[in-house]
Amino acid sequence: MNTLYVVGNINVDLIMSTLNDWPQRGTEVMLQHSELRPGGSAGNCALALEAMQVPHRAIANQGNDGFSAWLASHFPHSAAHWPLSSCETSLTVGLTHPDNERSFISNRGHITELTAEDVLAQLPAQATAGDIVLLCGTFLCLKLYTAYPALLAEIKQRGFIVAVDTGWPPEGWSIALRQQIDVWLKHCDWLLLNEVETLGLADLSSLQSCAQQLATKLSGKGGCVVKCGADGARLWHSLQEMHVASQPVKVVDTIGAGDSFNAGFLTALLYQESAHTALQWGIDVASLAISSSPRRYPDWQQLQQHKEVR
Repeated sequence: MNTLYVVGNINVDLIMSTLNDWPQRGTEVMLQHSELRPGGSAGNCALALEAMQVPHRAIANQGNDGFSAWLASHFPHSAAHWPLSSCETSLTVGLTHPDNERSFISNRGHITELTAEDVLAQLPAQATAGDIVLLCGTFLCLKLYTAYPALLAEIKQRGFIVAVDTGWPPEGWSIALRQQIDVWLKHCDWLLLNEVETLGLADLSSLQSCAQQLATKLSGKGGCVVKCGADGARLWHSLQEMHVASQPVKVVDTIGAGDSFNAGFLTALLYQESAHTALQWGIDVASLAISSSPRRYPDWQQLQQHKEVR
């Protein structure tokens, strides 16, 4: 059976809601709800895969403070392989607002210490045909990002299908950053972005032109996927566009929506389903995740209901 390896930022999330207005400096406000849970782009995706019982491995590292054992306990099939970094655990405070938008405040912590050597040591020396590696939290894993060109080339050399979800760069997009990314896009089969990330990375006038350009820079074996929220998802490959719409849902918690999409999309590819089915499964997983509390994910039978007949 093929395996999906999820690489990158697994950290602690403290979610608090609902914040109407930022408090005045020196004052205190009380919010109605808080939840402490594992998070990070790689963490959210791995949790969805675990819930759906998809063969996977979360590849990361860990800090050495009071949060370390708690965070590792949520990834029992993976954490035993995580190297220890002599620093605090990475923590993000997520504040939700009445319009369902979010604000995040994060420290640096252990995710900035994850290295290419750490990742390669946790991956098989040779992939089984169809194995996938997803790299997440690109700009947050600082030491890992500097090694991306060589790292992705080595992962491809080992025979893996490579997918990347860069996320948003904390310093914003720049010409220099786009040039750095151009160096390693050729080693990437699938690029999984949201709309603003697509526009920021390609820096062209329209979403279509941005996604088309990015698709041409990839290996040619996959495509550029754009997660469009309530409008569903789109895929560009060989200058051809595919769109799958989403059904309206009552939104409870949008944090990790894109990561949940990644889990559904790549699960379909892992099982050699069509690109159309992959888009649909990504939407299905994300839709149930953001509309449930406690968070739930589709089971295998639910996914099969939205399977393209080829």
